[in-house]
Amino acid sequence: MEKEKVYVGIDVAKANMDVAVHPSGKRWSFTNDDRGISEAVSSLRELSPTLIVMEATGGIEAPLVAALGVAGLPVVVVNPRQIRDFAKATGKLAKTDVLDAQVMAHFAATVQPKPRILPDAQSKEFAAILARRRQVIEMLTAERNRLSSAREVVRERIEAHIAWLEQELDSIDSDLRSSVRKSPVWQEKDNLLQSVPGVGPVLSATLLADLPELGTLNRRQIAALVGVAPLNRDSGTLRGKRTVWGGRAKIRPALYMSTLVAVRCNAVIKAFYQRLCNAGKEKKVALTACMRKLLTILNAMLKHRAPWNYAVA
Repeated sequence: MEKEKVYVGIDVAKANMDVAVHPSGKRWSFTNDDRGISEAVSSLRELSPTLIVMEATGGIEAPLVAALGVAGLPVVVVNPRQIRDFAKATGKLAKTDVLDAQVMAHFAATVQPKPRILPDAQSKEFAAILARRRQVIEMLTAERNRLSSAREVVRERIEAHIAWLEQELDSIDSDLRSSVRKSPVWQEKDNLLQSVPGVGPVLSATLLADLPELGTLNRRQIAALVGVAPLNRDSGTLRGKRTVWGGRAKIRPALYMSTLVAVRCNAVIKAFYQRLCNAGKEKKVALTACMRKLLTILNAMLKHRAPWNYAVA
């Protein structure tokens, strides 16, 4: 007889981790520390689950995800909104850690999302540098906004902080370039990505760290993953506007800025943008379409290991 498939949901909190198994209904609880993670991985390895699902919890889940990945167990980290919507759809309105784990296990068995490619240690290091870069840029923007209305008594301090943040940003950019050079594989991908007019080191670094699936999915899947795919909003005879939402929010600002450059200096993207505008599309809609086109071009280039040329576009 065929072995029954096992699906696992794990609710991760700061102190504890609640584990639920579908369809057997087994439950465990472990402490969220090195010992608890080790015990959880050992227990799950014995089960040989088909799929393990967890919610994204702002990084609290990262050590467990890494340990499960190293153990070769199939794990998926999903948007908490998906789990909540699924719970409501199945009539489970109450919310506790144990119930959340059970809902995630049921979600794993019903929806069966595909496990994402887990970033390696260097990718995580790269992602940490990028996260810090975003934080420094946010602080720079805030301080520059404060400077415009600051009183003389604090202006000098704000200016000094801005100068320090600018130096820190230069140092972070240097670390990014150094991280790319450490890996021949990443260097090859970086060279391919930056061969496209409009794509600079920031977008390339963001894609390498936060979108490891680039080059492994088709154009529709990669657009949906980033959140630049148009989604229907139809009901009965109503035909609503197509909108984009969801996806990986960290990637879209860098992709947007590169697209703004590309509509001016990239002949393919520029012609596509002008064609959409001439057809009566709003500029915001046309730019979003150009973001999607640029992303699909980059995806095709990495898939075929082909540098930029008009044939790829």
